[in-house]
Amino acid sequence: MAFVSMTRLHLRSWRYLPAFIWRSLRSERQARRTEGNLHADLRRDRHGAFWTLTLWSDEGAMRRFMTSGAHRRAMPHLLDWCDEAALVHWDHDSREVPSWSEAERRLKSEGRTSKVRYPSEAHRKFEFPP
Repeated sequence: MAFVSMTRLHLRSWRYLPAFIWRSLRSERQARRTEGNLHADLRRDRHGAFWTLTLWSDEGAMRRFMTSGAHRRAMPHLLDWCDEAALVHWDHDSREVPSWSEAERRLKSEGRTSKVRYPSEAHRKFEFPP
């Protein structure tokens, strides 16, 4: 058994990209070093959205990561930097990393939006391109 966390973030302006990348890489490094992390992966899709997929030993390990260090310092910036933000969490039957397609399916069927100050129409409707 494991716990999966997946996020999708879209920047509202490319001017935020350098700071976003810097903070993302620091957060990924933190995740990989956090006790209970089993996997951490990042990707950018053809629509310019950034995705994270992490696998944890349990939800508590993910929450300890989320509320500390580089990740905690990055989160407040996303309110202004992003026009779309969504996430999904689920209990996973194995410690095998789910596929990106499974994670995307889960985001669309079970996910929720995160707060952003300048939401796009897609964010308001929870309709993100494939």
